[in-house]
Amino acid sequence: MPDSSSATAASFTSSGPIDSLSHPSFVGFIATQFFGAFNDNLFKQLLLLLAIPTAAVATMSENGSLDSAPDPATNQAVVAPVDSEPETDLTNVPSTNSSTESTTGDTANDTADSDTAKPSGGGDLQGIATVVFGLPFVLFGGLAGYLADRYSKRTIIVTSKVAEIVVMGLGLLAFLATPMIGFAGLWIVLFLMGLQSTFFGPGKYGIMPEMLSGNQLNRGNGLVLMTTFIAIIIGTAVAGPLKDSIIPEGVPQLEAASGLWIGSLVCVGIAVVGTITSLLIIRLPAADPQLKLKAEYLAVPKPMRTLLKTDTPLLIALLASCVFWLIAGLTIQAVNSLGKTQLLVSDTKTSLMVSLISVGIAAGGAAAGVLSKRLTDRVVIQIGMWGVVAFCALMAISLPGGRHLLGFGGSIPVLMLLGASAAFFAIPIQVFLQARPPEALKGRMIAVMNQANFFAIVMSGVLYQVLNTILTNADLPRSTVFGAMAVLFLPVAIFYRPSLERTSVETLPVAPID
Repeated sequence: MPDSSSATAASFTSSGPIDSLSHPSFVGFIATQFFGAFNDNLFKQLLLLLAIPTAAVATMSENGSLDSAPDPATNQAVVAPVDSEPETDLTNVPSTNSSTESTTGDTANDTADSDTAKPSGGGDLQGIATVVFGLPFVLFGGLAGYLADRYSKRTIIVTSKVAEIVVMGLGLLAFLATPMIGFAGLWIVLFLMGLQSTFFGPGKYGIMPEMLSGNQLNRGNGLVLMTTFIAIIIGTAVAGPLKDSIIPEGVPQLEAASGLWIGSLVCVGIAVVGTITSLLIIRLPAADPQLKLKAEYLAVPKPMRTLLKTDTPLLIALLASCVFWLIAGLTIQAVNSLGKTQLLVSDTKTSLMVSLISVGIAAGGAAAGVLSKRLTDRVVIQIGMWGVVAFCALMAISLPGGRHLLGFGGSIPVLMLLGASAAFFAIPIQVFLQARPPEALKGRMIAVMNQANFFAIVMSGVLYQVLNTILTNADLPRSTVFGAMAVLFLPVAIFYRPSLERTSVETLPVAPID
């Protein structure tokens, strides 16, 4: 970094926290977070789309009927046999240059009903991808929190961003190598992505109260939350068009993956830009440079175990948060599978469906902040819980023959309302979990909450693979996953009656989105 920047950074340290959100240090921090979230979601969504073994997709009309259905004579849309091994599914998806015949009305429904043309989820590996990405957060979350206190959080952030460049570079090589080594290289890169994010997170969240003065902290958190959602929405939405523009329809999955090295090259460039912006962040001393590493830092620290045993409302809220993230993890996989194997829409439309859930979450977060001022948090949570159950149940309905009730167009508003309902449920609970613990334990509570939530996300991958096997063997439509989600969440809606009395409301670290 230039000497002038170093001198400026030194003056930041000596003069204390910054008091303006337009300060270059905070702007650099926001940009770094944005580019990191964008990269994570772009790369992860590309892999999730690749993990679904379909050779061709058909477009849907607004009323949900097939405008273009697979032609049984060409086998263009026939996926690998259900009972074959996953790797065989991914390597031997039939490919053809034959054009797909246009069908409408009853012809489309007849084709969709036939055993040959019926889309299948056999060999869907999204659950494995979800487990691989989430596992580092569970295994190394405690160590990451220790390092963020032991060393300067700016150092942690910059080092993590440099690591992101390396990981994305490995991703480029893994895409190119897929015809030779299969998906093994991509799984390794996905694990390293999760590991990089694991160590980036505590530095990112922990530096906020150190970098910003008290009167700017709430607004700063709101801006970070808003820009993060924007990055998630854009990164997820871009993945589909990027894959569609690079990979011709009908190309086998492994061959398709090798062509996506261009997408990984984009991620490398974004990681470089994010690393440069991280250099603008204020230089800060370590919070506790003498902190010794203890075994308990790698799991749940003893003070937190004691607190959770004695504070029942806090423990129940943590469990409710885990159920939410279990459902959230399932939702992304369910929407991808629904779009590609039942609605038979393109990767572009499938990614749009996923990204619009985040739009609903962002809008729901803003609405929840407003409603919480007029209603109690308990009422807002009740609305959210029953909304999740109702909209999951609606998404689960399929007509005889496997045709989805809502279709692509009808699913869009329902998915957005599902996201908004999730925000109504999750945001008040997250604020409660951050505010309830004593001041000395707030940071460790956030660390434990993150570990618990990512454990739930990992379990969502395991559960999805189990559901995928059941649905495939029973020849049930993919929308049935949403029905399973509604059943899982129903006991929470019936029995959870949150006690949301906070101990230190004035020190809330998170503000509603402006």
